[in-house]
Amino acid sequence: MAYFWFKAFHIVGIVCWFAGMFYLPRLFVYHAEAYEQPEPARGILTTQYQVMEKRLYSIIMTPAMLLTIAMAIGLVTTEPDVMKEPWMHIKLFFVLLLVGYHHYCKRIMKKLAANECKMTGQQFRWFNEIPTVFFVIVVMLAVFKNSLPLDATTWLIAAMVIGMVAAIQLYARKRRLASEQVDSTTAIGSPEGSV
Repeated sequence: MAYFWFKAFHIVGIVCWFAGMFYLPRLFVYHAEAYEQPEPARGILTTQYQVMEKRLYSIIMTPAMLLTIAMAIGLVTTEPDVMKEPWMHIKLFFVLLLVGYHHYCKRIMKKLAANECKMTGQQFRWFNEIPTVFFVIVVMLAVFKNSLPLDATTWLIAAMVIGMVAAIQLYARKRRLASEQVDSTTAIGSPEGSV
């Protein structure tokens, strides 16, 4: 019975942790782009994003990560032989990368708060996709275990990454074209443009 309790709360922890890891880098995108705004919008937006980032990280992400890890330890105590399985070693490697990503987000928050972060909104869009790839790998390892179809998994991950690259590039192009259109409209409406 303990196994099911540990597993249930392990899943709850994972869902909450990843919800935060998917959303926090999105806040970084907006935070970085807020620095491009004129005052007073810049000050208002950056202050608001700092508050949102700190609360998300401290109140949701970190407790969820700790719950996920604690319940995983509980699961292993009920089935210690699972630690002998190769798939578990690979899964734990990716979980360690995710924990590192989690802590790296804290460093980024501090740099953004001090206006010392050099990453752009576009770079944060790329950064935002890292946990997605790791999440898919960890879930597939947990479901398939040692019978993970490596060929299909490799193609799936590659297709997912290509799709993400295409989506980010298309979005960047759309933003650039919209910005150019606004700039040209502004130039036509200015007194210099009407001469």
